[in-house]
Amino acid sequence: MSEQLNNGIINAWADDPKGPVALHLTQILLPIEGEGGVIFPPTYADLKDYGVEKLADGRTVVTVDSVGSQANRIEPIFRREADGEPKNDLSDLVPQIDINYGESKSVSILEVGHRLGDALVRSSTLKDRANKAFAHFLDTGDSSKIAKLAPTSIVFGAWDSRDTSAKLPRILQSVIRAWDVDVIHRSAQYAPPLDYQAEGLYDADEKQQIKDKIAERGFGHVPAGNMVGGVVANGPIQRQITINLIALRRLRGDAENTQAMRRYILGLALVGATDPVDGFLRQGCLLTADPNTPSVWEAVGRDGVRSAVELTSGAALEFAKAARSAFEVAPDEQFLFDKKLAHDDLKDVLGKSKGKQ
Repeated sequence: MSEQLNNGIINAWADDPKGPVALHLTQILLPIEGEGGVIFPPTYADLKDYGVEKLADGRTVVTVDSVGSQANRIEPIFRREADGEPKNDLSDLVPQIDINYGESKSVSILEVGHRLGDALVRSSTLKDRANKAFAHFLDTGDSSKIAKLAPTSIVFGAWDSRDTSAKLPRILQSVIRAWDVDVIHRSAQYAPPLDYQAEGLYDADEKQQIKDKIAERGFGHVPAGNMVGGVVANGPIQRQITINLIALRRLRGDAENTQAMRRYILGLALVGATDPVDGFLRQGCLLTADPNTPSVWEAVGRDGVRSAVELTSGAALEFAKAARSAFEVAPDEQFLFDKKLAHDDLKDVLGKSKGKQ
């Protein structure tokens, strides 16, 4: 039986050192074509057949969307406007920090892959603020400066690996995997609409000499054989979502704001975790929830006991708004990309490159 949520219970998740170690949800997904439909995992230059792993028990598994990719899909929801419904506006929950470049272009820090530890941040007028926040965290263990400036860097994790080396573990983690998969292959043949040789674009000798370039530019036949053509999941396609309450309760601020900061970060994590998933991951991979397999959030105790909780997106947003009002964050700000800072960051590499010329 699910436990009816209230703010007292959610507050205890952030406050009680003996509370649950995590919140967890397993969501079963289906291809838009239905069970047994072909889906396309991501491809990588150094991995064959999508990197399908065979386990010791004979099962096969493939990552359909990685932890990092899921974080990058969820984080931008905090830029979402209300569309006339103030109660649904997520952009008020976090500072809207933009980095301007060019004549009239900008990038939101919510769309920057490495968040506060990204090269773009180091190459902008935000660098000093970010550096001081990371340094303060390393010196004191106090992450409130980061939480005030870029709270999603705590929710989804950040690693300032190229500067201070400060590292923040993810509070919210999501990943999609498909089980018991078979890789299928496909072949294709492109046939140009005209016989360009007959039209005098090139003669037979020229065709023989530059046939690869002709095909590359779309003026010749292009055969493609034995390419990966997706996978069929004979087992479940699972989205696993975890909110790490141990990592959350290890966050420290000063004596006055530690509790408020933890609750605020938890609120953001709950909103991100309960936001309806955008199942269009890439071409050939459009997933929906399985309506016949309800997903249930569970609070996992230190003893492994799992208790169902009725965690909804509405309850998460209500809690996050209250937590946001109790924790003062930085105002919305705009910073500038600075080419000189970028050059300084790359000076060793650029110097070596120039030396080879």
